[in-house]
Amino acid sequence: MAWLTAATALLTTLGTAPAGAAGEWQKVGGDARSGISGLAYEGGTEDGSGVHALAVHDNKRSGQPRLSRITHRDGSDTVSPVGWDGPEPVDLEAVEAIPGMPGEYLALTGRGLLFRLKVSGSTATVVDYTPLPAIGEGADFESFALVAQNGRLAALWADRGAGPDRPATLYAAPLTFAAWGQPLFGAVMRRAYRAAHPIDSGTRHISDIAVTDTGRLVVGSAADAGDDGPFDSAVSDAGRVSVSATGRVRVTLATSPTVLGTYPGYKVEAVECLPDSAEALLGTDDENLGGYLRTVPFCGA
Repeated sequence: MAWLTAATALLTTLGTAPAGAAGEWQKVGGDARSGISGLAYEGGTEDGSGVHALAVHDNKRSGQPRLSRITHRDGSDTVSPVGWDGPEPVDLEAVEAIPGMPGEYLALTGRGLLFRLKVSGSTATVVDYTPLPAIGEGADFESFALVAQNGRLAALWADRGAGPDRPATLYAAPLTFAAWGQPLFGAVMRRAYRAAHPIDSGTRHISDIAVTDTGRLVVGSAADAGDDGPFDSAVSDAGRVSVSATGRVRVTLATSPTVLGTYPGYKVEAVECLPDSAEALLGTDDENLGGYLRTVPFCGA
């Protein structure tokens, strides 16, 4: 993937700020149709002062927006629609750029249908779509991440879990693509994960996953008491992932995840590490209250 190193010009001082202190929440949506369910880094602005990111929205009715492009700068955000060309998904919850394939993305629905997209200008065209492997009964997915190491590619995703009695289930598998574009998965491994915060009955233990340049797993967790809140969220250091030269995927989850930041009043559903940077973009889907975006320094080594 063509990473733009100038993205770091956007960022505030790294390593010295307390958890959650880099940047402030900036509103990017005013209603339930415009909250952010997932983010994918798209590139830097020409002047190096900001970044472009694709955002997915969890809308379910035909004709409602599925994708937007957000241009984020410290102090301002610009949101523009991205049209959808192809079979219309229901409830998009995550989106990820495909490493080494500029302009191509994978977007996931809550029920586990994965769409491969080609984005050009203001249009996203469906190349192919397929269900995830190993979908369990009642699974509800909000997260998807890709990791490229040693010339190999792997995918991670998670059933979000629900409250103290149902932890999240994190899945990982090698990933390749058929000649016609379909994602193909290798052997699937799974691990249980419990959030350190929040811990109430409405907790979604994994609301999104990001992978740093060094293989750290940065995980969002959120609590949702209804369409008008109250909401609560956290971002945690959850463990590590590696992919060997033979394609073997190894995931090690922390016994006690380290909470990097907490966000009462917000429902974080998008965590995106910016390339060649310690910064992450966080996005919220606060239902009737809309959506917000900010940066935080959580993706360093």
